[in-house]
Amino acid sequence: MDMQTRLETKFCRFGEEALSVTDGTLIEGYASHFGAPDHGGDIVAKGAYAGSLRRLKQEGRQVKMLWQHDPAQPIGVWDAVREDARGLYVKGRLLEKVGRGREAAALIAAGAIDGLSIGYRTVRAGRNDKGRRLLQELELWEVSLVTFPMLPSARVAAKGEDPSGDCLRELAVAFAEARREMARMT
Repeated sequence: MDMQTRLETKFCRFGEEALSVTDGTLIEGYASHFGAPDHGGDIVAKGAYAGSLRRLKQEGRQVKMLWQHDPAQPIGVWDAVREDARGLYVKGRLLEKVGRGREAAALIAAGAIDGLSIGYRTVRAGRNDKGRRLLQELELWEVSLVTFPMLPSARVAAKGEDPSGDCLRELAVAFAEARREMARMT
């Protein structure tokens, strides 16, 4: 390809002020569980996200919420992303002013989608005693809502429910109530 016709894309940040987002459908869950092998055989070690989360905070940046790992389709904001004893816990809002956010809320409410998946770069990895890749340090970029998560236990849950449990029915009820309340408010 000729150097003059090569397309370059660059992204920039507009302003340094944080915007306050108030609308949205609340979701939460575990995007990753420590010690659990995913479909590819990878296992995330406890503490793998700590450095990345610390750097993001220091730089005033956030983990992105995407639809199916598509960087062109942000669908909400993660208000909380943290490691705990179990794994990577996330809590955020699907933005219903965004078309795909509305669709995601409807699909979750119907039980058609419930998966979470992480987008990351491996910084440091090794092998465990069974020969599986052990992800020891990751640079976390995004957590997506997905149809088929690589880690089967990575699921969304309704606010107030145990994110590790099977709560699709309760989640559908919560989203239906939220939709009714939003419709009443508009």
